Amino acid sequence: MQILMTKAAHGRVAERLAKVAPDAQVVTAVDKDAYELDGRSIAAEDIDPEVVWLSLDSYASGTLGQLFGRLMKTDAPRWTQIMAAGIDNPMFRSIMEKGVRISKSSAQATPIAEYVVAHALSLQVPIAEAAALQARREWKSTPYHEVARTRWLMAGFGNIGHEIAKRIKPFGVHLTVVRRSPAAEGDLVDKVITLKEIGSALPDADVVVLALALNDETRGMCDEHFFRAMKPGAVLINIGRGGLVDEDALKAGLDRDQPGHAVLDVFQTEPLPADAWFWDHPKVRVTAHTSNSGDGNLDRGDNLFLENLRRYLAKEPLLNEADRSEVGLT
Repeated sequence: MQILMTKAAHGRVAERLAKVAPDAQVVTAVDKDAYELDGRSIAAEDIDPEVVWLSLDSYASGTLGQLFGRLMKTDAPRWTQIMAAGIDNPMFRSIMEKGVRISKSSAQATPIAEYVVAHALSLQVPIAEAAALQARREWKSTPYHEVARTRWLMAGFGNIGHEIAKRIKPFGVHLTVVRRSPAAEGDLVDKVITLKEIGSALPDADVVVLALALNDETRGMCDEHFFRAMKPGAVLINIGRGGLVDEDALKAGLDRDQPGHAVLDVFQTEPLPADAWFWDHPKVRVTAHTSNSGDGNLDRGDNLFLENLRRYLAKEPLLNEADRSEVGLT
């Protein structure tokens, strides 16, 4: 069995990989259209991997397209571990059309959850107001709505949603989650609703988090009706996809204080144009699709690949395996 990955990824996991798959041939992408097997060059036409690891560093190093090209041009691939949590990029549909199984990444869930909680708390607790009082040398009380008394509405409850819930529930918040099927989720969740019911939960939500995949059902879901239903002064945090939000409707909503603040890590157009209205809006926080940029992603990604490889070889269920319906296939 051949496994194809970046040279950098192999350098990180080589010792552990040899224990999980001692008989595997590991082909590494060294540079553009350059590959090695056991430290020696190998021609592209001699590569036919059963497993392809599209690791996070393949994106950063520019070899992602190269690995994807090999995956699509050869016959052997059966499974690929990817670096993304969402699979709305057309390349992933192409992979699944070929009959290749995909395992999504949960490595970025930790920093994204920390990003959400940090921004939400900083907007609930009057930190900015206190800083302004300090700058004016003004001794004044800053009462606020306690975090423990807030109600959160989270649209999407995959790996990222679970990590957010694990961090906010100890504060005592009431958490309603939106998911496809209203199944119970134990102590992390107070209420589960479907997407069709989201409008009924918006008027009571102090914090609304968008952690959904982008598809035909969710595209543009945050429209004028959505924002008019929001609780005045509520916080909207989007770490899902920019296409979930009608950006003109959001701007109009902010003018009405519905929502009172928007924390946006994703946009319909990325990179965000310099003349976009978001940059200067006093109620908007803009980040450059960087909520996932924690320093533990590589380690978690490596561990996930190795565990899933073990499961693949043992014919056990894979962690985070994508369903064909997620890319519009049956």
